[in-house]
Amino acid sequence: MNIKGIIFDYGGTIDSRGVHWSHIIWDGYCQAGLDRVITQEQFREAYVHGERELARVRHILPCDTFMDILVKKMNIQRDFLASKGIVSFSVEQLSTITSHCYQSARACIEEARPVLENLAGRYPMVLVSNFYGNVDSVLRDFDVRRYFRGIIESAVVGVRKPNPTIFRLGVDVLEMEPGDVLVVGDSLRKDIEPAQSLGCQVLWLKGKGWTDDEDQQTHPNTIARIEQVLDFV
Repeated sequence: MNIKGIIFDYGGTIDSRGVHWSHIIWDGYCQAGLDRVITQEQFREAYVHGERELARVRHILPCDTFMDILVKKMNIQRDFLASKGIVSFSVEQLSTITSHCYQSARACIEEARPVLENLAGRYPMVLVSNFYGNVDSVLRDFDVRRYFRGIIESAVVGVRKPNPTIFRLGVDVLEMEPGDVLVVGDSLRKDIEPAQSLGCQVLWLKGKGWTDDEDQQTHPNTIARIEQVLDFV
């Protein structure tokens, strides 16, 4: 690829190897023994409720770290499940879930770090993310903020993926033409297709998606591991 700059997605791309975060959180539920009292379908309902609640109400503060997000998310999910009479987790179970998720994210970020270090030494990079207004704090907590020239965050700019405008903003920060920019993301619908519609080059980091339909989709520029970005640039 002949590129001059790179745009990275964050959640699902840098922090989970392309795996949808619902699967990682469900693994935490299983570690806490909650799979014995709740079905995966009930969990997914609680997950969707939690994401909608976070989009509707400003629970997340700009200074919140990733662990702060996890605690708030799990509390919302717990309250939802309890309100349905399904289950109410204990403090110990909540801690098991959040610790599992945090350590999973940290492990993925440490895997991605040498790739980001390599690329940041060769190209200007921007982060474009659907996030809660605190992605800068999250990146600083994990010590990866320094790799990015700028951040375009949905909660800050008022535009969410898959609207291509959010990628246009990232391209503008790089001060480049779309064709000179590579976009790396984990979602075909939210990252790859809107970026391509602008004329950007793309790499789809494909892991386990939210639905079986997503898992069956294909794209010619697909990678399975973040370090494979280096093979294309």
